[in-house]
Amino acid sequence: MKTSRQAADTGSDEPSVLTISPEQVCFVIVKAREFDAKDVVTDPDPASNPTDDRDAAVLEDHADDPVVEELTSFIGAMSEDEQIDLVALAWLGRDDHTAEDWAAVREEATEAHNRRTAAYLLGTPLIADFLEEGLSLLGYSCEEFEAGRL
Repeated sequence: MKTSRQAADTGSDEPSVLTISPEQVCFVIVKAREFDAKDVVTDPDPASNPTDDRDAAVLEDHADDPVVEELTSFIGAMSEDEQIDLVALAWLGRDDHTAEDWAAVREEATEAHNRRTAAYLLGTPLIADFLEEGLSLLGYSCEEFEAGRL
């Protein structure tokens, strides 16, 4: 499986399949997994001391969740083509597609593109798994990215 560095250093004249860097996708995957790990808010006294509550609030899905804010900002700062690639990778990884379907899936994502990409992706259950599978189908891996961060 190619790491992003191997994909970029192929030395061929063939253009890259992705306009988004695999590192950006891997960052979204890691952050989406943090977001998916959140639980419903159950803190009975939000004004209490977090250490008294064993910091349970950090694992709860609050409206002002910093992970959501970080992902929303990160995705919002992407170019339109990068956002389209991100959605197309999720679709590629969630359905019965192969790498040969990439152009058709990306075209479909281009037609569906709007300004709600971050909200759409964050509202998709298993988004991290879909993105990782989509990357894998195109021959990329997040192993190198995750090694230094997890």
